[in-house]
Amino acid sequence: MSKTYKPWTQDQAYLLPPSLREWLPEEHLAWFILDVVSELDLSSIERSIQSKDARGQRSYHPSMMVALLVYGYCTGVYSSRRIERACQEDVAFRVIAGNEQPFFTTINEFRRVHREHFGALFVEVLKLCRQAGLVKLRHVAIDGTKVKANASKHKAMSYKRMLQEERRLREEVERLLAEADAVDAAEDARHGAESRGDELPAELRRRESRLARIREAKAALEAEAAQSRARALREQAQGMEDTANEHPDPSMQRRLRTNAAKRRARAEEHAPPPDDEPPPGPGGHLPRKQTASTTEGRPTDEAQRNFTDPESSIMMGAEGFVQAYNAQLAVDEGYQIIVGYGVSNQPPDSHHLVPMLERVRAALGAVPEHATGDTGYWNPQVEEKARELGTEAWVATARVRHGAGGAPTSTGEPPEDLDALGRMRFRLNTPEGRAIYARRKAVVEPVNGQVKQARGFRQFSFRGLLEVETEWAMVSLCHNVLKLFGQQGKVAVAT
Repeated sequence: MSKTYKPWTQDQAYLLPPSLREWLPEEHLAWFILDVVSELDLSSIERSIQSKDARGQRSYHPSMMVALLVYGYCTGVYSSRRIERACQEDVAFRVIAGNEQPFFTTINEFRRVHREHFGALFVEVLKLCRQAGLVKLRHVAIDGTKVKANASKHKAMSYKRMLQEERRLREEVERLLAEADAVDAAEDARHGAESRGDELPAELRRRESRLARIREAKAALEAEAAQSRARALREQAQGMEDTANEHPDPSMQRRLRTNAAKRRARAEEHAPPPDDEPPPGPGGHLPRKQTASTTEGRPTDEAQRNFTDPESSIMMGAEGFVQAYNAQLAVDEGYQIIVGYGVSNQPPDSHHLVPMLERVRAALGAVPEHATGDTGYWNPQVEEKARELGTEAWVATARVRHGAGGAPTSTGEPPEDLDALGRMRFRLNTPEGRAIYARRKAVVEPVNGQVKQARGFRQFSFRGLLEVETEWAMVSLCHNVLKLFGQQGKVAVAT
């Protein structure tokens, strides 16, 4: 007797209407995300949608669109085209979309138009994590990772190369124009001056277009260099003012204030102070890359600008030099919850620790007891400024090979005659300092690995500093959602 098979046909019609509730198990991530999104305040997105003309095709529900994006980012599906395809082929996406199938252009437009709200959604999810007992704020570790920009490093050009290319292209354009004039003169002689000539040669159009782009980038780089020089002069002037206020000699006070006034006047000659941009996320902006400038306020020969994404920078990453952004995370020790995020186009981390603590305070209304950062975050003011916020900072002052530190040799408080560097070294060499700093790597670096390796987020989809920061907010939000999901049944999850 031969074996039989289970029925299998693609033409079988449903005898009863199917229920989406039967398509996924109750403990599936999709249901959890729908529950979390139902708790979020989407009124700002709702107001933005309602402010548009009511005529035309109806919009998809904002909760559905947010849930689609959150589930996509949680599962490593970032492309709007892949999300559209998943709404047709993937059961979980179909459940979240309620069997709707929005076009990728609709998904991408929703993400683009409402991206400024992602920061607020991050804070709401973070508060859910805190209500669930996942945020302790005893120890927060801060680290940065280089995430590729949506641009190629080969589209960057130095100021020196811009000058060379501008000169070369200008000469070529002049040569081609001279040749065109000669051809026109010959044709006028042959056909008459009133005859219509040919279109502008494609070779000339290409060179004129490239010359215009280089001139535009060169002008922008020169404006940035002028701002950088003006900013440096203003900082010098402020330093002189501060010194004058504390100096006991009245004549030295007058001299310092006179020099400060001269520097401020020179700063105004270079560039007025820029208008403040609205902060993209809680806590304001992180420090930004300053264009290298000469004392005359001109770009140095090495100053670079990318034609595709001018706000990105060439940075050293794990794969060598890449066109990238410096993506920052502040991670709470207890359950590896991201309590602060940020993006900068400044490659070094040396001035990012305190602004990241300010972002934690803006999001949660409190700062951690201890904050750690690797040697890249060291600067002489970091300990004092962190303490002003209410945090003890523990920042490595030099790279130490694993296992080469030996036993701690410092006890008690640092001697008063030590400078900032010596004081931090002393504190890190105490038993408390060793114990706290030893946890840094285990707290924050696995999170970078989960984001970049496990979920495959290695390149931003948007261009421009404000845009990529809002995308990093979504990445951080989804990391916290997954942590919240993973702790169901272990802690009192509030959803």
